[in-house]
Amino acid sequence: MKKFTTLLLGFMFSLALAQAPAGYYNGTEGLTGAALKTKLSAIITAGHKDNGYDGLYNGYPTTDSDHYYENDGTVLDMYSENPSGTDPYTYRHGIKKCGNYSVEGDCYNREHVVPQSFFNQQAPMRGDIHFVRPTDGKVNGMRSNYPFGAVNNPSFTSKNGTKVGPSSSPGYGGTVAEPIDEFKGDIARMIFYFVTRYESRLSSFSTGNMLGGSAYPGLQAWERDVLLAWSTQDPVSPTEIERNNASYIFQKNRNPFIDHPEWVQLIWGSQTLDTQAPSAPTNLAVVSTTTASANLSWTASTDNVGVSYYKIFVNGSFHSNSNVPTATVSGLAQGTTYNFYVIAVDAANNASAQSNTATGTTLTDTQAPTAPLNLTVSSVGSNNIAVQWTAATDNVGVTSYDIYVNGELMGSTSSTSTNIANLNPLTTYSIYIIAKDAAGNVSPQSNAVTATTTALSENCGDENFETIPPSSSNYSTYNWTSNGISWTSEDSRTDQTINGRAITIRDGFITALSVPNGIGNLKVTTQLKFSGSAGTLKIFVNGTDTGKTVPYSSTVTTTTVTDINVAGPVEITLQNSSTTNRVAIDDMSWTCYAPSASVNESSASKNAISIYPNPVKNGELNVSGKNLSEIKTAQIFDFTGKLVQTASQPFKNSGKIALKNLPKGVYILKAGNSTAKFIVE
Repeated sequence: MKKFTTLLLGFMFSLALAQAPAGYYNGTEGLTGAALKTKLSAIITAGHKDNGYDGLYNGYPTTDSDHYYENDGTVLDMYSENPSGTDPYTYRHGIKKCGNYSVEGDCYNREHVVPQSFFNQQAPMRGDIHFVRPTDGKVNGMRSNYPFGAVNNPSFTSKNGTKVGPSSSPGYGGTVAEPIDEFKGDIARMIFYFVTRYESRLSSFSTGNMLGGSAYPGLQAWERDVLLAWSTQDPVSPTEIERNNASYIFQKNRNPFIDHPEWVQLIWGSQTLDTQAPSAPTNLAVVSTTTASANLSWTASTDNVGVSYYKIFVNGSFHSNSNVPTATVSGLAQGTTYNFYVIAVDAANNASAQSNTATGTTLTDTQAPTAPLNLTVSSVGSNNIAVQWTAATDNVGVTSYDIYVNGELMGSTSSTSTNIANLNPLTTYSIYIIAKDAAGNVSPQSNAVTATTTALSENCGDENFETIPPSSSNYSTYNWTSNGISWTSEDSRTDQTINGRAITIRDGFITALSVPNGIGNLKVTTQLKFSGSAGTLKIFVNGTDTGKTVPYSSTVTTTTVTDINVAGPVEITLQNSSTTNRVAIDDMSWTCYAPSASVNESSASKNAISIYPNPVKNGELNVSGKNLSEIKTAQIFDFTGKLVQTASQPFKNSGKIALKNLPKGVYILKAGNSTAKFIVE
């Protein structure tokens, strides 16, 4: 959902870099049609740096982070973003990369807007970030290699409204994909970029009922007409400008149709140079307001060719576009007066004079939600307490619930239940909940409940792999959660069994993330599958080779490895270094770390870390401790135990970690073998 305050911050940053470097487009003056397209091809080819297919994930945190809608730093996915409401699911960069998927929200991967099968997965096309976006794996798979067009009777519709089905676009009757309106222009300009950047190679590509076989126009006529309409319908947005700037830094070339959207018409449209601007919009008025939005209307502009869209400005800063002479400006602060004006723009990017200024004041919501009711404890473990409650009510709407433990804010949730993790065994905790609305009004606190965590049992972990992803013979990365522990496996498959379902790794690993209470002894069952020779799996804890191994052979073998003894939370990994042996793993369990086994206590103390100031300030962690530069990975977990941020070699250049828009609450930093609690206020 769009939020005005965060949009302004993101867009003002983008605007400062919105223009291409001086002289970047020299030589394009006066050109149209094929000549302009060929000149642009030379310009954006000359500086292109190929970072490779694997390098795309390194670029996405800068090119495809959400700084415009929720502004939460999650992956900005065209196939799951809901521009006017809550996203059905979100992804954090580097977490839940595909891997296999069965439903939406399982994982994200790399979507080639122009399918890579068209160019046989060749470089540099395969790794060109200008048209390869991070998207949900399931929707990416459903889109397949279909061209883009209009769909009336979809056979598949994603949770944000992306459709796949028979084409209703004139000139083509096959299967097509149709994104939501918010991203139609984005996709059009990415495809226009592709057929311009690679025009000299188009004759060697498959057309896929989408591309043309020659440099100009480079597209099938029907697809060209669809994309021309979409580029006008959905003008360049702040997110595209930000992405173009970040992509330029990443791979040293630009999408010219974001910098100069008028070139789309000059190349594929009328090719007539239009220099006449539309008339100014008139009679702009604020029709109504709510606590967070204003509804605007105005009299349409006129133009010698036609008005394409209107730019809406709030307090002198660009807010959004509208294709019609009405708009709802959302994300405003309550009880605040705003000044609005609009500007008309035509297809040649000529802009009118600004309209009259209209002033409106948002309403004020001072009514707090009711208190949440019936807070109860649903389950208790040695390091966690799960609670649930009856929803609060509000005159506008409840947006979140704050979770307090022993009077300390632990975090927030939008649901009416949560699991509170990272607690101590045999400890009594008092818990209550507070409801909040969009205006920041706070309810009375709920009833308080008290619960005492249990003593540590013999086993701290027990995984039988029955809930791993659906059976598949594909070697890939898989992610799942079982018994409160997050798991990931690489170069693995899910179709083999031992005592039931098992995970099978080839030249890869299986890892249990953020295991509470450490590890003492490890027990696991293994079997060599298919062909190969007997061998061993290495055991890593917190990324460090323990020197201990687990044997495997064609015979089902259960092994207990003793005296690993590392205090928690820990990360436990079994690694198969063979490139050919396929080893199935089942019934993996481990005992808790016993304090009397002091093998690693001295090293843990030696490498202890601390965070200052705490609560943290300015969105960054300042971390002190010995041997920081030797730490390979840092992980941050929220109050539920969910991994929310990772960083590789976090202290290579400084003792700071930049936080990725973490909401208020209590978090655990795990860096190497050490952990520390910190608070975000």
